[in-house]
Amino acid sequence: MELKDQINKDRLPRHVAIIMDGNGRWAKKRGKHRIFGHKNGVISVRQVTEAAAELGIEYLTLYAFSTENWNRPREEVDALMALLVATLKDEAKTLMKNNVRLQAMGDLDVLPRQVAENLNAVKERTAENTGLSLILAISYSAHWEITLAARKIAADIKAGTLTEEDITDELFGKYLNILDVPDPDMLIRTSGEFRISNFMLWQIAYSELYFTETLWPDFRKDDLYKAILSYQQRERRFGKTSEQINLSELEISKNNR
Repeated sequence: MELKDQINKDRLPRHVAIIMDGNGRWAKKRGKHRIFGHKNGVISVRQVTEAAAELGIEYLTLYAFSTENWNRPREEVDALMALLVATLKDEAKTLMKNNVRLQAMGDLDVLPRQVAENLNAVKERTAENTGLSLILAISYSAHWEITLAARKIAADIKAGTLTEEDITDELFGKYLNILDVPDPDMLIRTSGEFRISNFMLWQIAYSELYFTETLWPDFRKDDLYKAILSYQQRERRFGKTSEQINLSELEISKNNR
């Protein structure tokens, strides 16, 4: 039986987030420049997006470029921005074909003009699509996002539209960078690194973590299926006991009869 056929469609994660790591090492192994790895990583983005859309996953967030990545050599940053522009142009038809809506999170105001224009054009073109929401995290870091949220809350308190007593987990979440998106059920990191790298720290509090040795340019549909099968073998308790979870599932089952 193929991996895809083993997946329980009734227990899919609603939101999958991926730290796409290993492009540089993949290129180095082949005696190529790092940008060669980034270009081949685009194939993986296409494969994973199509697989997620086919399965019926609702949200897929890809960590494309962090705020820290601006500190990389200028040559690499310029090449990455040019690749992003080209990819957005090339993949628009594929997104439309698969009914995928493109969104973005991060400090988008600092993006080069051409990148911002192409990003906005594809977002507008796909805005009415009703399938998978593909969220690109560009010029993003969790520290930036949380700091910005704290500043907005402080400003509202100063303006008198909010009090300290109003601040709750739920309210704080409304000040984060992208709204109306459920927290990731699963976070995948490729390339064998075991760290989060400043990615969605608030949102992944209860995400299932999945690490793989596979370098991002080698990550394909079957690799995503393996991650989802691992997710489906886990018990998500959110601080509760196994007995409480089983009892809750039993009650839901009774109510659905």
